[in-house]
Amino acid sequence: MNPESASGPTNRCSRREFLQKGGAAFAGMAIAPSLAAAEQPIMEKSDTKIRIGVVGGGFGTAFYWHEHPNCIVQAVSDLRPERCRRLTEAYHCDKSYESLEKLILDKSIDAVAVFTGAPDHVRHCVAALRAGKHVICAVPAAMNLEEAEELRDTVEETGLTYMMAETSYYHKSVISARKWFKEGKFGQIFYTESEYHHPGFEHRFFDNGKKTWRYGFPPMHYPTHCTSYLVGVTGERLASVSCIGWGDASPILKDNVYKNPFWNETAFFQTDKGNAFRVGIYWNAPVRGCERGQWYGEKMSFFDPNPNGLGHIIVRSGEQTETDDAGFVRQLSPFEKYEQPNWWQTDMLPKPLRHDSGHGGSHTFLTHEFIDALVNERRPAIDVYESVAYTVPGIVAHQSALKGGQQMKIPSFDPKS
Repeated sequence: MNPESASGPTNRCSRREFLQKGGAAFAGMAIAPSLAAAEQPIMEKSDTKIRIGVVGGGFGTAFYWHEHPNCIVQAVSDLRPERCRRLTEAYHCDKSYESLEKLILDKSIDAVAVFTGAPDHVRHCVAALRAGKHVICAVPAAMNLEEAEELRDTVEETGLTYMMAETSYYHKSVISARKWFKEGKFGQIFYTESEYHHPGFEHRFFDNGKKTWRYGFPPMHYPTHCTSYLVGVTGERLASVSCIGWGDASPILKDNVYKNPFWNETAFFQTDKGNAFRVGIYWNAPVRGCERGQWYGEKMSFFDPNPNGLGHIIVRSGEQTETDDAGFVRQLSPFEKYEQPNWWQTDMLPKPLRHDSGHGGSHTFLTHEFIDALVNERRPAIDVYESVAYTVPGIVAHQSALKGGQQMKIPSFDPKS
């Protein structure tokens, strides 16, 4: 099929021209978050159309490619026919392939959305990149350090765009925190906490009586919903970690392919700026589910809603004092309730995407960020370096937990300056 035939001329450059003009430059760009491009109001329209193939009929159906004015869902794929049908119905696309390997041979496809199982992410992403396709992929970016290196190297070698679909980066509260940090309202953020509590995951360990890839999956191998709360706000890198794990006598923790003995893991990170960061990922505990964070700054602190009932709260430094129950005078920091804006209702998104979506309103943002980065030949906010910086700290944290909390250094996969 001729790429131009579906809807007339698209005014887009060839893939070779794209690589020469923009794509190949991504690898050498500065690695600080691309906030100016990623979170500015929509200013201009383009007739360019990105033709995307969507692979994975589970989470892959949860995005809005068919609503974006610069995107066409060209084809879909899943190994299971019923899941493939879900994709065709979700995206109103009648072209399907029985595997990713066949879909990436389609020369009319510009980009591939990879929403397959975590252990297959790097293999599938590398295959798509080698086939000349830009890639957006579900989390996590990699399963081990060798895969992280392979992914980064492939992106650099091909000059193509890679983005990880990390939802927490576009949670409403994280967008607010990122704006305030840029404006200097926090001052220095010296301590951050983030929690991903998801008890009851066991129902996803099996499918039709067979073990899925999630069976016994190490909590810290799924760290990005937490690490993005700091790395995605300040741009810091996590430099070292000590992590403690907890497990019980469950058979799930005895016979999983990951040799993972833990339900819950708690990590204590130090950043390259010397700041502290605590991450708690719990699969099995008497907690109420949440993906949340809180940022402690020298001028202001900000607290995500607590699952036990407290909403968004800002605490500011102040000059008032109070006396504690031992009679000592201390500073009284005033706090205020924060009415969290629905950023997805603003001109940060094209009009068709200005509606609520999954994971704190993030899915429409992820849809737009990937497509807009390709249309405007810029790096996406969560590029390969950001993606690996969210993922690798969890991999090292799990190794620390297996060694009883040993302090371990976290390697950097950023380009050398």
